[in-house]
Amino acid sequence: MSEPSVLSRLAALPTANIGDAMERLGILDSRIRPVWPGARVAGYAFTVWTRSGDNALIHQALEVVGAGDVIVVNGGGDESRALIGELIGQRAKNSGVAGFVIDGAVRDAEGLGEMGMPVFARAVTPAEPYKNGPGHLGRTIAVGGVAVAPGDLILGDADGVVVVPLAEAERVAQAAEAVFSLEEGKRAAILESE
Repeated sequence: MSEPSVLSRLAALPTANIGDAMERLGILDSRIRPVWPGARVAGYAFTVWTRSGDNALIHQALEVVGAGDVIVVNGGGDESRALIGELIGQRAKNSGVAGFVIDGAVRDAEGLGEMGMPVFARAVTPAEPYKNGPGHLGRTIAVGGVAVAPGDLILGDADGVVVVPLAEAERVAQAAEAVFSLEEGKRAAILESE
Protein backbone atom coordinates (compact mmCIF):
# COMPACT_ATOMS: atom_id res chain seq x y z
CA MET A 1 0.00 0.00 0.00
CA SER A 2 1.42 3.38 -0.98
CA GLU A 3 1.88 6.26 1.42
CA PRO A 4 -1.00 8.76 1.48
CA SER A 5 -0.35 11.93 -0.52
CA VAL A 6 0.35 15.20 1.22
CA LEU A 7 -3.00 16.48 -0.05
CA SER A 8 -4.92 13.52 1.39
CA ARG A 9 -3.07 13.88 4.71
CA LEU A 10 -4.02 17.56 4.93
CA ALA A 11 -7.59 16.86 3.78
CA ALA A 12 -8.04 14.55 6.78
CA LEU A 13 -7.29 17.42 9.20
CA PRO A 14 -9.39 20.39 10.37
CA THR A 15 -8.43 23.67 8.71
CA ALA A 16 -7.91 25.08 12.21
CA ASN A 17 -5.03 22.65 12.80
CA ILE A 18 -3.50 23.51 9.42
CA GLY A 19 -3.76 27.23 10.15
CA ASP A 20 -2.14 26.72 13.55
CA ALA A 21 0.69 24.78 11.89
CA MET A 22 1.30 27.74 9.56
CA GLU A 23 1.49 30.15 12.51
CA ARG A 24 -2.00 31.43 11.65
CA LEU A 25 -0.93 32.60 8.17
CA GLY A 26 -2.53 31.49 4.90
CA ILE A 27 -6.06 31.68 6.30
CA LEU A 28 -8.56 33.43 4.04
CA ASP A 29 -10.74 36.28 5.25
CA SER A 30 -13.41 34.82 7.53
CA ARG A 31 -16.20 36.14 5.29
CA ILE A 32 -15.26 33.54 2.66
CA ARG A 33 -17.42 30.69 3.92
CA PRO A 34 -19.03 27.47 2.67
CA VAL A 35 -22.29 28.37 0.91
CA TRP A 36 -23.97 25.15 2.03
CA PRO A 37 -23.64 23.20 5.30
CA GLY A 38 -21.11 20.39 5.32
CA ALA A 39 -19.10 21.56 2.31
CA ARG A 40 -15.46 20.46 2.38
CA VAL A 41 -12.84 20.93 -0.31
CA ALA A 42 -9.28 19.76 -0.90
CA GLY A 43 -7.33 20.16 -4.10
CA TYR A 44 -4.76 22.11 -6.05
CA ALA A 45 -5.41 25.74 -6.98
CA PHE A 46 -6.38 26.63 -10.52
CA THR A 47 -6.33 30.42 -10.35
CA VAL A 48 -8.67 32.87 -12.06
CA TRP A 49 -8.44 36.67 -11.91
CA THR A 50 -11.56 38.35 -13.20
CA ARG A 51 -13.12 41.76 -13.23
CA SER A 52 -15.63 42.31 -10.43
CA GLY A 53 -19.03 40.87 -11.27
CA ASP A 54 -17.85 39.20 -14.50
CA ASN A 55 -17.46 35.44 -15.04
CA ALA A 56 -16.14 35.22 -18.63
CA LEU A 57 -12.80 33.87 -17.36
CA ILE A 58 -14.49 31.24 -15.22
CA HIS A 59 -16.11 29.88 -18.37
CA GLN A 60 -12.65 29.81 -19.97
CA ALA A 61 -11.23 28.04 -16.91
CA LEU A 62 -13.79 25.25 -17.28
CA GLU A 63 -12.32 24.43 -20.68
CA VAL A 64 -8.82 23.75 -19.31
CA VAL A 65 -9.04 23.00 -15.57
CA GLY A 66 -7.82 19.59 -14.42
CA ALA A 67 -9.80 16.98 -12.51
CA GLY A 68 -9.22 17.37 -8.79
CA ASP A 69 -8.36 21.07 -9.05
CA VAL A 70 -10.06 23.80 -7.05
CA ILE A 71 -11.01 26.87 -9.09
CA VAL A 72 -9.87 29.83 -6.99
CA VAL A 73 -11.21 33.19 -8.15
CA ASN A 74 -10.15 36.74 -7.36
CA GLY A 75 -13.45 38.45 -8.05
CA GLY A 76 -12.39 41.65 -6.33
CA GLY A 77 -14.53 40.87 -3.29
CA ASP A 78 -17.56 42.17 -5.19
CA GLU A 79 -20.87 41.00 -3.69
CA SER A 80 -23.25 42.55 -6.23
CA ARG A 81 -23.09 39.84 -8.94
CA ALA A 82 -22.91 36.05 -8.63
CA LEU A 83 -19.88 34.64 -10.46
CA ILE A 84 -21.18 31.06 -10.51
CA GLY A 85 -24.40 29.16 -9.91
CA GLU A 86 -25.68 25.63 -10.33
CA LEU A 87 -25.17 25.53 -14.11
CA ILE A 88 -21.45 26.28 -13.84
CA GLY A 89 -21.36 24.04 -10.77
CA GLN A 90 -22.72 21.11 -12.76
CA ARG A 91 -20.27 21.70 -15.64
CA ALA A 92 -17.44 21.77 -13.11
CA LYS A 93 -18.66 18.60 -11.42
CA ASN A 94 -18.83 16.85 -14.80
CA SER A 95 -15.18 17.86 -15.37
CA GLY A 96 -14.04 16.50 -12.01
CA VAL A 97 -13.40 19.90 -10.42
CA ALA A 98 -13.00 19.50 -6.64
CA GLY A 99 -14.69 22.81 -5.79
CA PHE A 100 -14.60 26.59 -5.91
CA VAL A 101 -13.19 29.30 -3.66
CA ILE A 102 -14.46 32.71 -4.76
CA ASP A 103 -13.60 36.15 -3.42
CA GLY A 104 -16.95 37.40 -4.60
CA ALA A 105 -20.55 36.24 -4.71
CA VAL A 106 -22.33 33.13 -6.01
CA ARG A 107 -25.94 32.02 -6.37
CA ASP A 108 -28.01 28.83 -6.32
CA ALA A 109 -26.53 27.80 -2.97
CA GLU A 110 -29.21 25.15 -2.43
CA GLY A 111 -28.66 23.62 -5.87
CA LEU A 112 -24.90 23.58 -5.39
CA GLY A 113 -25.43 21.75 -2.11
CA GLU A 114 -27.81 19.23 -3.67
CA MET A 115 -25.24 18.34 -6.34
CA GLY A 116 -22.46 18.19 -3.72
CA MET A 117 -20.26 20.86 -5.35
CA PRO A 118 -18.19 22.47 -2.59
CA VAL A 119 -18.28 26.26 -2.96
CA PHE A 120 -16.76 28.81 -0.61
CA ALA A 121 -17.61 32.46 -1.29
CA ARG A 122 -17.91 35.91 0.25
CA ALA A 123 -21.67 36.27 -0.39
CA VAL A 124 -24.75 34.80 -2.03
CA THR A 125 -26.94 36.88 -4.34
CA PRO A 126 -29.46 36.09 -7.08
CA ALA A 127 -27.99 38.73 -9.41
CA GLU A 128 -26.39 37.31 -12.56
CA PRO A 129 -22.90 38.31 -13.73
CA TYR A 130 -21.59 40.09 -16.79
CA LYS A 131 -19.66 37.99 -19.32
CA ASN A 132 -17.30 40.47 -20.96
CA GLY A 133 -13.90 39.98 -19.29
CA PRO A 134 -11.11 40.89 -19.02
CA GLY A 135 -9.09 38.61 -16.76
CA HIS A 136 -6.31 36.06 -16.52
CA LEU A 137 -5.88 32.35 -15.84
CA GLY A 138 -2.96 30.70 -14.06
CA ARG A 139 -1.41 33.69 -12.32
CA THR A 140 -0.64 34.29 -8.68
CA ILE A 141 -3.69 36.11 -7.31
CA ALA A 142 -4.96 37.59 -4.06
CA VAL A 143 -8.01 35.91 -2.51
CA GLY A 144 -9.37 36.85 0.88
CA GLY A 145 -6.14 38.64 1.77
CA VAL A 146 -3.89 35.68 0.88
CA ALA A 147 -1.64 35.16 -2.15
CA VAL A 148 -2.57 32.01 -4.07
CA ALA A 149 -0.26 30.57 -6.72
CA PRO A 150 -1.30 27.93 -9.25
CA GLY A 151 -0.81 24.51 -7.69
CA ASP A 152 -1.01 25.63 -4.06
CA LEU A 153 -3.04 23.31 -1.83
CA ILE A 154 -6.53 24.56 -0.98
CA LEU A 155 -8.35 23.13 2.06
CA GLY A 156 -11.80 24.21 3.20
CA ASP A 157 -14.29 23.11 5.83
CA ALA A 158 -16.94 24.65 8.09
CA ASP A 159 -14.33 26.96 9.66
CA GLY A 160 -13.17 28.46 6.36
CA VAL A 161 -10.34 28.10 3.86
CA VAL A 162 -6.57 27.79 4.20
CA VAL A 163 -3.93 27.96 1.47
CA VAL A 164 -0.77 25.87 1.79
CA PRO A 165 2.03 26.89 -0.58
CA LEU A 166 3.02 23.85 -2.63
CA ALA A 167 6.70 24.17 -1.67
CA GLU A 168 5.79 24.02 2.05
CA ALA A 169 3.15 21.28 1.88
CA GLU A 170 5.16 18.42 3.42
CA ARG A 171 6.43 20.54 6.31
CA VAL A 172 2.94 21.94 6.97
CA ALA A 173 1.39 18.45 6.85
CA GLN A 174 3.84 17.17 9.46
CA ALA A 175 3.29 20.18 11.70
CA ALA A 176 -0.52 20.02 11.33
CA GLU A 177 -0.55 16.31 12.16
CA ALA A 178 1.46 17.10 15.31
CA VAL A 179 -1.06 19.83 16.26
CA PHE A 180 -3.93 17.40 15.71
CA SER A 181 -2.28 14.70 17.86
CA LEU A 182 -1.59 17.19 20.64
CA GLU A 183 -5.21 18.37 20.63
CA GLU A 184 -6.48 14.78 20.61
CA GLY A 185 -4.40 14.12 23.72
CA LYS A 186 -5.76 17.22 25.46
CA ARG A 187 -9.33 16.29 24.47
CA ALA A 188 -8.90 12.79 25.90
CA ALA A 189 -7.47 14.19 29.14
CA ILE A 190 -10.42 16.58 29.50
CA LEU A 191 -12.91 13.75 28.96
CA GLU A 192 -11.14 11.55 31.51
CA SER A 193 -11.29 14.32 34.13
CA GLU A 194 -15.10 14.57 33.98
